[in-house]
Amino acid sequence: MEHFKSRIKELSKSYLSEAISIRRHFHQHPELSTEEFKTAEFISKKLTEWGIEHQTGIAKTGIVGVIKGNNPDSFVVGLRADMDALPIEEQTDVDYKSQNTGVMHACGHDAHMASLLFTVKILHELRHELNGSVKFIFQPSEEKYPGGAITMINEGVLENPSPQIMLGMHVMPGLSAGVVGFKSGKYMASTDEIYITIKGKGGHAATPNLNIDPITTAAQTIIALQQVVSRFAPPMMPTVLSFGRIEGLGRTNIIPDEVTIQGTIRTFDEIWRKKAHQLIIDICENTCKSFGAQAEVFIDKGYPYLVNDEEVTSTSTQWAKDFVGEANVEALDLRMTAEDFAYFSHQIPSCFYRLGIDIPNTNTLLNLHSNTFNLHENALENSIGLMSWLTINWLKH
Repeated sequence: MEHFKSRIKELSKSYLSEAISIRRHFHQHPELSTEEFKTAEFISKKLTEWGIEHQTGIAKTGIVGVIKGNNPDSFVVGLRADMDALPIEEQTDVDYKSQNTGVMHACGHDAHMASLLFTVKILHELRHELNGSVKFIFQPSEEKYPGGAITMINEGVLENPSPQIMLGMHVMPGLSAGVVGFKSGKYMASTDEIYITIKGKGGHAATPNLNIDPITTAAQTIIALQQVVSRFAPPMMPTVLSFGRIEGLGRTNIIPDEVTIQGTIRTFDEIWRKKAHQLIIDICENTCKSFGAQAEVFIDKGYPYLVNDEEVTSTSTQWAKDFVGEANVEALDLRMTAEDFAYFSHQIPSCFYRLGIDIPNTNTLLNLHSNTFNLHENALENSIGLMSWLTINWLKH
């Protein structure tokens, strides 16, 4: 395996400049979920240029391909990168700033695509020395429900051939470039969107006795809903219930007829998740009823929690230490953020790990989903090399 390690490091280093250029192309031309047509066209053109067979149009804009080594049916490793950008107006001053107004690669998917492209290129070049196959997936619409992962799965992306394991990677602010992070077991939360409409009776603010005030009812409802976490959540069960939008279109002297509230609930257990949904509905209906108002609650069930297979992740962690050095591999904590790679993790033993991207001498954390997000592009060398190394080890193990 030392031969493969030195070869991979050599190739990932030699491809770094081109990978950075392609990452910048993606960054300049971001596309929203389900609209990744030009992105897919660019990826397909590169794969074709490199002589790598693939299929397009999966889940509308997704791409899938298989690299076959010796004994191609003996073992199959699945690799996935997401493609979509976010509806954010970029506020950086880089020369490769987004050219699409109101759209930005603020979650690193540009780096994910560039990394997987060159991982695929390396594995294709080494295919005659591999046992088994590599199935690579460029997946659209990670940022928007219902998510591209489940759509691609429903369209058969995990069949013919079926991967024995899946690997996925995501950039991570807070980790230095050159560092990677792993966590076995449950890692990222399920995520559900909550939509509440509180219907009262509007009127003049100076005559509250003639109204059924949805504003005060909404305030009491939000406070009452905090009991879902503080009083009902099982011990040691991480749960987040947050509300990011409340809208009542009245004025200083006008009580509106209704108020709408939007929020999210996230956790790590399907039984508790279902119970929490019912608690939210019950608390909303009963609280509003006590004020003479009515509540309509819709909970849009989103991605499941992401679970990293213990064996796949612990083994991959050891191989990562061998590749980047033990000091550059960190243990990760639970995250309440969500990721639709979770659908793959519930179908196939998986490992979803993190790539450090922090820019040296930068005091400000360039956080994901922010309009100033950026990354240390030299991290791409580490990303390309590590995923190639992990894949080859799984095919050789």
